Amino acid sequence: MRLIDLVSPIIFVWFLLCAKACSQPRLPGDQAQVPCFFIFGDSLVDNGNNNRIVTLARANYRPYGIDFPQGTTGRFTNGRTFVDVLAQLLEFPTYIPPYVRTRGPALLRGVNYASGAAGIRDETGSNLGDHTSMNQQVSHFAETVQDMTRFFRRDANAVSSYLGKCIFYSGLGSNDYLNNYFMPNFYTTSSDFTVKAYAAVLLQDYKRQLTQLYQLGARKVIVTAVGQIGCIPYQLARYHGNTSRCNENINKAIVLFNSGLRKMVDQFNGGQLPGVKFVYLDSYRSTADLYQNGTANGFEVIDKGCCGVGRNNGQITCLPLQRPCEDRNKYLFWDAFHPTEAANILFAKAAYDSTPQSYTYPINIKQLAML
Repeated sequence: MRLIDLVSPIIFVWFLLCAKACSQPRLPGDQAQVPCFFIFGDSLVDNGNNNRIVTLARANYRPYGIDFPQGTTGRFTNGRTFVDVLAQLLEFPTYIPPYVRTRGPALLRGVNYASGAAGIRDETGSNLGDHTSMNQQVSHFAETVQDMTRFFRRDANAVSSYLGKCIFYSGLGSNDYLNNYFMPNFYTTSSDFTVKAYAAVLLQDYKRQLTQLYQLGARKVIVTAVGQIGCIPYQLARYHGNTSRCNENINKAIVLFNSGLRKMVDQFNGGQLPGVKFVYLDSYRSTADLYQNGTANGFEVIDKGCCGVGRNNGQITCLPLQRPCEDRNKYLFWDAFHPTEAANILFAKAAYDSTPQSYTYPINIKQLAML
């Protein structure tokens, strides 16, 4: 018998076994717990999308990134952001790249669309200049999904199946209050809406945006509550309350929004969006706990930025080449608005492996990844 007669059946069997697997692209995030990670949000998770646009909401200069391995990248902190740490916990080999410089096969591992000053409403953050609102971020994701089809032989069902295994993170709302509703000299929303009505309008818009992500393929989604922003150095520098150092007017408004967001998660998970699993990340509670129990977590300074200008280092954010505090690990806040890397690490670890209904609801992120 000729050798070719033995080899040919082996090749044929191998071809049959491989055909299905070989029709799928080789994925950059194969070793991670999920194949890809898509991020939507504002400056808390922006990693460089604002670097080349005309805006004051930029962090592509020192000392931002002073403790980040790649140096200054446009992250609004001294090191890793919350989603950077979360990507590591999910075992991604590298950080999720910004949309502005991600094309080709790298799209398969995920993209970060977040933009400093962005909000749920399009006009939010315009006082600082250009930005990419949540509506625009969703549009960019739609373009990404279209681009991804060429890696799946133009098979839209294969793309949807793939995206259904990925994790999506969305953290919006802070700027809709800080750089919109509570800025009456620039915006009319506080005179157009009561606090309750404004929360309802925001939630209505946000529900539409999250539903669009679902329609584009998102099935495992983390939505983040707005943190206790009435207690950030920026507010402490401006507000002089009689009974509290924090601006409780802002905190009470945030609680209204967060309460509605959690109810929305229940609606989505309750069958409103079939096949979806949303996780509500209670950033308000986690930031409040750190603010109230900072010393127990190693923070010696909880009311001042490590870098900044004015009262509480909170009146102006870090200036170019400004010298920050020496021991960043002892500070809860990096600047007037954003946490330090040390705080981001604690937030991410708690969210990833949190006991259900402490900081995550109804399950934690580790459990979400396993679904």
